[in-house]
Amino acid sequence: MDELTSLACEKIFFDEDTARGACAYSRAISVLNPIADAMHVVQGPLECVTCATYAWNARGSISSQPMLHGKQDKIFFDNLGLSAQVMRELAAACKPQAIFVYSTCMTETMGCDISEVCESAAKDLRIPVIPVGSMGFQAETGYEAACNALLRLIGSRSYKPISPYSVNILGDYNIAGDLWPIRSYFEELGIEVISTITGDSRVAEIQRAHCADLNLVQCSSSIGSLARRLEEKYGIPCRSVSFLGIEETSSALRTAAEFFENPGIIEESERMIARETKRISRKIEHYKAKFAGQRAAIFLNGASKAASLIRASNELGIEVVIVGIRDGNWVDRQRIRNYIGRDAVDANKLNPGDLGELLSKENVDLIIPGAEDQPVIRKLNIPICDICHNRTSTFEGFDGMVNFAREIDIAINNRIEKPPARKKKTRGRPPCMAQ
Repeated sequence: MDELTSLACEKIFFDEDTARGACAYSRAISVLNPIADAMHVVQGPLECVTCATYAWNARGSISSQPMLHGKQDKIFFDNLGLSAQVMRELAAACKPQAIFVYSTCMTETMGCDISEVCESAAKDLRIPVIPVGSMGFQAETGYEAACNALLRLIGSRSYKPISPYSVNILGDYNIAGDLWPIRSYFEELGIEVISTITGDSRVAEIQRAHCADLNLVQCSSSIGSLARRLEEKYGIPCRSVSFLGIEETSSALRTAAEFFENPGIIEESERMIARETKRISRKIEHYKAKFAGQRAAIFLNGASKAASLIRASNELGIEVVIVGIRDGNWVDRQRIRNYIGRDAVDANKLNPGDLGELLSKENVDLIIPGAEDQPVIRKLNIPICDICHNRTSTFEGFDGMVNFAREIDIAINNRIEKPPARKKKTRGRPPCMAQ
């Protein structure tokens, strides 16, 4: 810890490669679970019960039509014939448009091959029954398995877009209804949203995703592989965007408008950006006055989302001094380094005691944590803004920025007591973590 406390750098970049509590299955189902009219079956022995419950409703995605959204069934048998029987019963009772069948680590250990069962069930039920090979403890494996499953759907339904300008929105999971205002922006511009993958999505929409002109990618960590493969297979170009914050939302709308090279769409997008920015500017300025001098730390899985949150926080006058991520490509990581300064330092794998010391040293007033870090961070007695999958406020788009500011205001300014600043270094756990 001496090395950390002696650092003179103003900004610190924290990168932990091993995700606590994450596995391939949990990542795969978190991507596919928001599909509203699909069912999700976890095949395996009784020992897999913890796997199935771990990611139950993994994302707080909501659907405009509940249908089967959020439904799973767990099959704890190594008898593949019984698995096929249960799938037939589920299809008869719930009438899903597709079934995803997940194999876990125990399934692989037992040597069960669900591919033939899925193929047979698909013929009997006349719907897609797709195996999802989600074994192991690497998150990337789960994301890749989900993308493979989606690719088996995409391209299986013909469709003629209504508008000559069309997009898919990839990697947005419609947390608290985030996607709905975004869709309305594109509709106003005359750009058709062919599919949203996978927030508030339907199997039929995913099947026709190959008909879009452009893929807009929000979460590159979970869905970047799908975007690349759609470009290779169908020639659909992709652009990385974000709808978190005024600047990011404006940039995303401009990116789409400029791609189509239509002067009318470009002009209309600029009018929309100016109108919406003016409409919310007074509310944002109100919050900026309250946030003057505040310093924040961000701990998330995805680098792309962390980068967007840095910009959104800066727009509110909050300085981000620490960023921690687990997933993300080189481009997203470099964006973070650029946003928090060239003097960034890697501080890998800090334990809870080191983390408390670091946050205290940097005088952090606010933490924006991911779900996996919250159990530790909540013990630090520092306000948090919960942006995770169980939130109820939309954070995307122009009005989402106002909601984001309001949630931060509640976290920072409604505190009962602010812990005293640390005056000297102590051994063991910092006082903020003491029992």
